Amino acid sequence: MEHRTVLLEEAVVALNVKPDGTYVDATYGRGGHSGAILARLGPRGRLVALDRDRDAVAAGAGVADGRFGIHHARFGVLAELLVAQGVTEVDGVLFDLGVSAPQLEEAERGFSFRLDAPLDMRMDRTRGVTAAEWLAGASEAEIKGVIKTYGEERFAGQIAKAIVGARARGGIRTTGELARIVGAAVRTREAQQDPATRTFQAIRIHVNQELEELSLALPQALGVLRPAGRLVVISFHSLEDRIVKRFMAAHARPPVPDRLPLRAHEMPKPDLAILGKPIRPGAAEIAANPRARSAIMRVAEKLA
Repeated sequence: MEHRTVLLEEAVVALNVKPDGTYVDATYGRGGHSGAILARLGPRGRLVALDRDRDAVAAGAGVADGRFGIHHARFGVLAELLVAQGVTEVDGVLFDLGVSAPQLEEAERGFSFRLDAPLDMRMDRTRGVTAAEWLAGASEAEIKGVIKTYGEERFAGQIAKAIVGARARGGIRTTGELARIVGAAVRTREAQQDPATRTFQAIRIHVNQELEELSLALPQALGVLRPAGRLVVISFHSLEDRIVKRFMAAHARPPVPDRLPLRAHEMPKPDLAILGKPIRPGAAEIAANPRARSAIMRVAEKLA
């Protein structure tokens, strides 16, 4: 399935690409944003891309452009990767979070409850435990906690109990098996939402440590930005967006200790300026790409 890049034009405009600038696409995917950035760069510009999914890296390896390089890495090691590439400062960093259409539509990846396949869910299939392996060893309390916290699922207790019961009867090895277990445990669900949606999201987030990676990457992105450099983040669910919102808000305030008397000219300057209001896809984009409906983009600029 073709991957449609969400908020393509809006994100690249938000980066304010300079022809001779250096940029980071921290989530290459299938290269939609990277292609648009390269189109705006001049001969002396540079784009460093990374992705933890080897399929995405393989797609990026086909880009024959001396200004571009792609690397197999999670964005939690962003600063380390840039140092290894001889990059100390950049003019913009873009994060497009969540999963791509190819990941969802390729059954063997195990992300989708609509396609019966081995229960994997790893974005990087070269390391870490699969979802099936985690479910085989986690306690009922751990499973409940993950589904409740990362899936915001009100039936987390019932689902965890059902998973442990099914595990005792022979294990859970496929997406179809897990979806059926969850479907039987969830009594009601919002219209047009599969009962397994929240559980699959929660387990995927946990297996890939997605929120921890984001929390590691944002300070690193801020650290490598030049003054006037842009930080652009597209999130697809409330837990991601909450981390981004709080990070930007915290760094848009002067770092002043409580009750410390300071004159106005003595006030330290904040690290970031938040630019505009959060941006969401328009009706036309959502109609063409329903996955875009939950996207929200936040933009901040590094201050001198």
